[in-house]
Amino acid sequence: MTAIETEAAGSHADRMDRMYRTQRHFYDLTRKYYLFGRDTLINGLEVPAGGSVLEIGCGTGRNLALIGRRFPQARLFGLDISAEMLVSAEAKLGKPGRTRTVLRVADATDFQPSEFGETGFDRIVVSYALSMIPDWEKAIDAAIAALNPGGSLHIADFGQQERLPRLFQRGLQAWLKRFHVTPRNTMVTVLKAKTAKSHDVLEFKPIGRGYAWLFTYRRVAK
Repeated sequence: MTAIETEAAGSHADRMDRMYRTQRHFYDLTRKYYLFGRDTLINGLEVPAGGSVLEIGCGTGRNLALIGRRFPQARLFGLDISAEMLVSAEAKLGKPGRTRTVLRVADATDFQPSEFGETGFDRIVVSYALSMIPDWEKAIDAAIAALNPGGSLHIADFGQQERLPRLFQRGLQAWLKRFHVTPRNTMVTVLKAKTAKSHDVLEFKPIGRGYAWLFTYRRVAK
């Protein structure tokens, strides 16, 4: 990572910590009303017994807790650039009876499975995080590189509201900007281009008339 990239990553981390220092206390309560598709993504993970699941941008640990209940034999891992968010995640996931989860403060665009004691992951989840990561394409590259052969990357994020009224689309995107959220209008094209080069497989499903987009990127076993 160059000096400029390091500074940019640091600035992003500082911004996320400032935003979530207070928000983390009520984040889960408010986000359930508009972060659609997360539970659909989780139900479709099909984690093999003893398989590893990494969530990039795990935030408060809400999704990892659900994954642990849905797939109790899974080994869970999470990373987030905000140390503040991981305070909440550690409190939630460290409760008695929870599946042990390894959490790390890390940059989604520059991490290695070895930081978690792994050589790769069977499933990687990115839920409503790419729209907040400045270099989101690099984050996708890092995620794909961290997949085990035969593993899959599962993404849920804001779509372009392509089948919703234009006024709603403009209003939503203006509101999201207040929280440093930018729906990625080229995500379909970017992911399709990666499968064309690698012969991996991509599944794409818009939900809520394009309110949200769901992707499953399957890395072909070689």
